[in-house]
Amino acid sequence: MDASRQWHQCLRAFNELSDGNFLDATLTEANGDERLLPSLFDPLSVGRLRFKNRIVMPPMAIDLATERGGVTEALIAHYTRRASGVGLVIVEHSYVAQDGKLTPRQLGIYDDALIDRLSHLAKSVQAKGTHVCIQINHAGRRASSSICGTQPVAPSLIAASDSNELPRELGRNEIRRLAIMFAEAARRASQSGFDSVEVHGAHGFLLNQFTSPLSNRRTDEYGGSFENRIRFTLEVVKEVTGAVGSEFPVLYRLGAYDGPEDGITIDECQAFARKLVEAGVAVIDVSGGLIGSRPEGMQSQGYFLPLAERIKQAVQVPVIGVGGIKDPKFADEAIRQGRVDLVAVGRAILADPDWPLKAAERLKRGRDLQGGLTLG
Repeated sequence: MDASRQWHQCLRAFNELSDGNFLDATLTEANGDERLLPSLFDPLSVGRLRFKNRIVMPPMAIDLATERGGVTEALIAHYTRRASGVGLVIVEHSYVAQDGKLTPRQLGIYDDALIDRLSHLAKSVQAKGTHVCIQINHAGRRASSSICGTQPVAPSLIAASDSNELPRELGRNEIRRLAIMFAEAARRASQSGFDSVEVHGAHGFLLNQFTSPLSNRRTDEYGGSFENRIRFTLEVVKEVTGAVGSEFPVLYRLGAYDGPEDGITIDECQAFARKLVEAGVAVIDVSGGLIGSRPEGMQSQGYFLPLAERIKQAVQVPVIGVGGIKDPKFADEAIRQGRVDLVAVGRAILADPDWPLKAAERLKRGRDLQGGLTLG
């Protein structure tokens, strides 16, 4: 089959699954009632938004911005090319303050002057019929003075594992000011036309540094107990939700595993997730903590899904699962089995922008062979 014909076949399958009813599995409740289980290509509503399917393109830094963090045509082309087949695009982490910049060409959202070009990015993704979110972040101790222009800041005087540069401990007033900076960044996201915003609290960045006992050794109200360690993050979330309003969904990327035994626990993360929802978070996106997004030794597909399942047990909002997912059947089963509500497919979509279309064709072919697919 030539490439053009194969692509159109994939597109036809994708449209059929998106337009039809892909709910062909049932779950028997304890009382004997049956309810339909969603699949990878069923829609999901989050507040005023309706995702056309459960596939998320997660935030992955590509460093195509200008040196001042502005949106470039290359960056727009990257996201536009990958937007059509997914339910939600989450644009890569964007720094909320100059001292939180991680890389030379990281995307920025720290200044109103960036709004115009950010709006072009948002519109380009939305033109593909896909909702778009942007992740806001501060690198904390993972920043370097050679890039951000000043000594990195952190909750405590503990260097990152991949850095020899000792950070400066943040003062209370600085912490409160940073919460406002996150809120201002969220306001810029809304003004730029994005559909939602994600607060980054994972992968060893600033908010994650506060929540983990491995990186937070403070003795004031922002350190020590679990309640104190999550205080700053909850202040950030409350400022963010206040800035964008209740109709603008706020997502939170939760770092639920630090690696060492004395890191944050899953029980703490469940309690934390409940607090986040109380503060206004609409979706929990579960990933790694200080251990990062692609931990050494974790090679199996869906390596963070067990964490996401535990978080899903604790909250009544949608949960995103992630972790090296590349097989359509695996992704579909994660939804059908109720493990998570949405599946993030990152590296596979980076490598093949048509992954969602090909996934639809593969899943449809499999169900046609089994006689299990019901359309329309």
